[in-house]
Amino acid sequence: MAIFRRAAAVTALAAAGILALSACAQSSTSSEGAESTSTAVTASAPLPAPFDGDPVKVALVRQSGAGDYFEAWGAGAQAQAKFANIELQVTDARNDNAKQASDLEQAIASKPDAIIIDHGQTDTLQPLVTKAVDAGIPVIVYDLALTDSTGVITSSQSDESMASGVLDQLIDDVGDGAKVGYVSAEGFAALDRRAVVWNQYVKDHNLDVVFSTGKVSESTATDNIPLVDAALKQNPDVQAIFAPYDEITKGTVQAVIQNNLQDKVKVYGIDISNADIEVITADGSPWVATSATDPAAVGAGVVRALALSLAGQLDETDVQFPAKTITQQFLADNKATNVTELRAAEPTLKLDDVVVADWLPAVSE
Repeated sequence: MAIFRRAAAVTALAAAGILALSACAQSSTSSEGAESTSTAVTASAPLPAPFDGDPVKVALVRQSGAGDYFEAWGAGAQAQAKFANIELQVTDARNDNAKQASDLEQAIASKPDAIIIDHGQTDTLQPLVTKAVDAGIPVIVYDLALTDSTGVITSSQSDESMASGVLDQLIDDVGDGAKVGYVSAEGFAALDRRAVVWNQYVKDHNLDVVFSTGKVSESTATDNIPLVDAALKQNPDVQAIFAPYDEITKGTVQAVIQNNLQDKVKVYGIDISNADIEVITADGSPWVATSATDPAAVGAGVVRALALSLAGQLDETDVQFPAKTITQQFLADNKATNVTELRAAEPTLKLDDVVVADWLPAVSE
């Protein structure tokens, strides 16, 4: 295997950081930026009530993080909202739990037609979610664990399928009983669900977990580099690392490279973005597989689920978006260098048959 040059990794990680800054700006814009996309899709039926009059006002209360995953999710939500005559009023707490609670308080006070909550902490938001429901405001949450979801539509990536898909690949590559590392964090709904699957695979396949570390922060990729670096120096014989969040994965990859272990240690992640693909496809990259949905398609899907509910056309109260496992080899074989090219190679990522209607086709970019 060719050497993955450190400069290439640094470039990719720097690009991810730039995109993360763009994400913050993107998430605070109106849905007007999606206009050119939404015109490319045609509905076969007119918009029903309440979308056939003045724009439907929806508060999108976000808790995004670093990386272009969140930028893409927000862009997808904006594009779908534009198509459905929804005016999104967006706030983003950027890992500040107190600010997100304040944002949600203000959203409730503004009496929107509905509220979307994207990520967040259970203990911070549960009382306010209940308050919004009691006030008669329709609520949909994405990747937020609730202790009481009465009257709420819940939505998420299928974290079980995401984790099991990429862990199946890990087992295929390194086998039962392998020495493995785990880089993640607790207290985040998606990571907690993935941890359950990880623990089961460790048990079922007799994996030897030689280290567990990791954190989520405003600079997740950068902040995980020294943590994984220290773990690798103590455990250089580790064969594979599961890092189930792309920003954590990128930090893990950089630490592997710093220790010159890219030919010996395989890295398995979750999520996909343009920056992720750049890292995975870089020469000799140790990131060999990821399991993912298309974040733009998921952001759009959450908006569609809410829209169908407001139109009285959604029967389910829990919406899950299926994932695909994507290997480094698949990207190479299909010459996919970005998410657009990946969608062409794997069209199911578009989610164009999930929570759709004749008046509400999928619009994600």
